[in-house]
Amino acid sequence: MEPIYQYAWLIPVLPLLGAMIVGLGLISFSKATSHLRTLSSVFIVSLVGAAMVLSFALLWSQFHGHEPYIQMIEWAAAGDFHLSMGYTIDHLTALMLVIVTTVAFLVMVYTDGYMAHDPGYVRFYAYLSLFSSSMLGLVVSPNLVQVYVFWELVGMCSYLLIGFWYERKAAADACQKAFVTNRVGDFGLLLGILGLYWATRSFDFDVIGDRLPQLVESGAVSGWLAALFAVLVFLGPVAKSAQVPLHVWLPDAMEGPTPISALIHAATMVAAGVFLIARAFPIFEEIPAAMTIIAWTGAVTAFVGATTAITQNDIKKGLAYSTMSQLGYMVMAMGVGSYTAGMFHLMTHAYFKAMLFLGSGSVIHGMEAVVGHDPAYAQDMRLMGGLRKYMPITALTFLIGTLAICGIPPFAGFWSKDEILGSTFEVSPLLWMIGWLTAGITAFYMFRMYFSTFEGEFRAKNANVIEKIRTEQLQSLGLAFGPGAMNPKELTMDVAHGHGSDHDHEHSAHDHPHSEFPHESPLAMTLPLMILAVPSALIGLVGTPFANYFEDFIHPPGESFSLAEAAEHFDLPEFLIMGGSSVGIALIGITLASLMYLRGKIDPAAISDKIPAFYQLSKNKWYFDNIYEVLFVRGSRRLARQVLEVDYKVVDGVVNLTGLVTLLTGEGLKYFENGRAQFYALVVFVAVLGLVIFSGVT
Repeated sequence: MEPIYQYAWLIPVLPLLGAMIVGLGLISFSKATSHLRTLSSVFIVSLVGAAMVLSFALLWSQFHGHEPYIQMIEWAAAGDFHLSMGYTIDHLTALMLVIVTTVAFLVMVYTDGYMAHDPGYVRFYAYLSLFSSSMLGLVVSPNLVQVYVFWELVGMCSYLLIGFWYERKAAADACQKAFVTNRVGDFGLLLGILGLYWATRSFDFDVIGDRLPQLVESGAVSGWLAALFAVLVFLGPVAKSAQVPLHVWLPDAMEGPTPISALIHAATMVAAGVFLIARAFPIFEEIPAAMTIIAWTGAVTAFVGATTAITQNDIKKGLAYSTMSQLGYMVMAMGVGSYTAGMFHLMTHAYFKAMLFLGSGSVIHGMEAVVGHDPAYAQDMRLMGGLRKYMPITALTFLIGTLAICGIPPFAGFWSKDEILGSTFEVSPLLWMIGWLTAGITAFYMFRMYFSTFEGEFRAKNANVIEKIRTEQLQSLGLAFGPGAMNPKELTMDVAHGHGSDHDHEHSAHDHPHSEFPHESPLAMTLPLMILAVPSALIGLVGTPFANYFEDFIHPPGESFSLAEAAEHFDLPEFLIMGGSSVGIALIGITLASLMYLRGKIDPAAISDKIPAFYQLSKNKWYFDNIYEVLFVRGSRRLARQVLEVDYKVVDGVVNLTGLVTLLTGEGLKYFENGRAQFYALVVFVAVLGLVIFSGVT
């Protein structure tokens, strides 16, 4: 099996090669390359498929006991400074390679159907391939410097993909917001990397993990300084994995095409943060203060994400807040030391969340045939309902993903989430309580989403709903002052002809609805959904507490795990109590959702009227965007204006004064340059006389 490891560098290079060839074609022969749609997509998908096959081969080899493999070359040297680059293949890397390549491959297959009519079809595939390559390069990186290089490449690709339809202002703003927010976290990560190198003289994870505790014990590095370095490194994952308070970019990222929403929010960009915590776990686990901060950040993020999702009407934004909440679970698990549980949930979440996002894309694709291509209508769940009979495959796969994320056994999410909650309870019952309540809220908002979308009656032609949505749009722009701002008939006609506030760039030639009801998506879109439904339902069985094959394969560095001993010490009553409590709270959430959105026994509007403060808190996303608007956006503008005033009055004033002095002195001196010898002699005489008088006085 050794040749497989020697050629493992091909895994990130193959997608990079595809992106480079297609990208050069778009730059050099734009029109011709754009017309080679099928050839370009088949070429890129084939390269990613080859990377996926090689990834599975490495996982198989690692599962059967092959030693971790490291290939390094010296990249730079100066004095005693040596920087090496290369790649490492171990259990964690092999698992992540398989997750990223499988999801990327299925997303690319799905893209062929979803982006079929988009003029940027080939460019989108080039971006997807570059994005996949960047994430795969990050996964195989053996040290912090190489991680940082690919970390920034992932950020750059996300900027390109979120703003893919850059002609839409919302997309352009969203990609800028994601870029700026992630720069905040990345700056902290860079400072942390430099601080750790200053303390340990190394960029290698294991070396830093060994040396840093020794330096703290010897007093060479203070404990608070080591904790500061660890927290600075953690700022990178806070931004990438959308943890509070740097989570605000994630919902806005929904402005990108749905396939990239699935890729970003399932297996790549947001997973990169959790992966970095796992890779740097030897550093974090020796610093209790850092672990506490990580755990509480994850818990708060899980709760804030879930409580925000319950009032979202945009199906993609609801899933975005759901992703944020589930990432909070993973980070919380890492913070309480449950390395395996965090990675297990990352794996299960990658598959069922990718399926949910692709399912939402299928729903949007069907809705666009009825209401047009304005996202305000095609993505609003208030205009959906009853889609199960029109889109049965999408509905069934979405239901499987919903059951998985809600933690209903035997679906995948139950086993990973239950392991996180069980591990958290052993460390902090308060953290467990937050996670437990969040599990109930998760079940409520996910089944709210499912019932609103797939059950009940189809509401796309409901004039009252259309009027409400349109009024909300106008009020957000300051153009409406009440529900009667526009005539409902005008609104209905407006939607019927696809005239929304913003038309998606890719549908410029297909802006008019052409169907009375939605229809099932083509096979290119439904096939990935059906494939992803299998791991969403069954992959959790590899990590059951009584036969935890996942933990046998993935466990913290430097620790051992015995499958036989774990099975022997399995506590069935404890499992039934902990598992039963998490399933119980999920069932309560599902019951409430069914009473509100399926049977209509409870009126959600009546509840929101009784608790307006909490409703507005959730509806306004905990006011994070409002606070940042005041503090940072407007604050930066005020600071810029003040700097401009200083520049205008002080800097320009000094420069202008210098010019004025030069002008005046020049004007005065020109009278001394008249070309007359007698005048020059007089000047010399006066100067000499002055010197004589001055010397006599002194």
